[in-house]
Amino acid sequence: MTLNWGHKLILVFIVFASLMSFLVFKCMRTNYDLVSKDYYKDELAYQQVIDGTGRASKLSTPVNIRQSEENIVVQLPAEMQQQEVTGTLWLYCVADAGKDRKFTLTAGNSGTKSFNTNGLKKGNYIAKLSWQANGVQYYSEQPVTIH
Repeated sequence: MTLNWGHKLILVFIVFASLMSFLVFKCMRTNYDLVSKDYYKDELAYQQVIDGTGRASKLSTPVNIRQSEENIVVQLPAEMQQQEVTGTLWLYCVADAGKDRKFTLTAGNSGTKSFNTNGLKKGNYIAKLSWQANGVQYYSEQPVTIH
């Protein structure tokens, strides 16, 4: 059997429709993780992050976030010692939103707080630390690798 131009044209349309259907199917199954579900609301409050980062950069030493054994240790600057400090530590995983974790920060008189990493999956995170001392808001970000 020989294929005339009409058969070839129908075959091209069938192949094209099959490929487009496959691409639509793959696109519908792709998971897109956003940084935040309330992106626009967070964007309006982003000036607080900018101001907090500026205040944190003016402190005598930067915030030190490190991993030791099964803990993440947050060491606040010397100015934060002997003060009532509250805030949050958000371990943000860029690759997978399912790995994200938030911790509540209440530092003691030494300005140090430890967080247990037993429930965390290994990987690269961005530690987003937001804290408040004496009514002043501070903010800092650092990369952290969980082993």
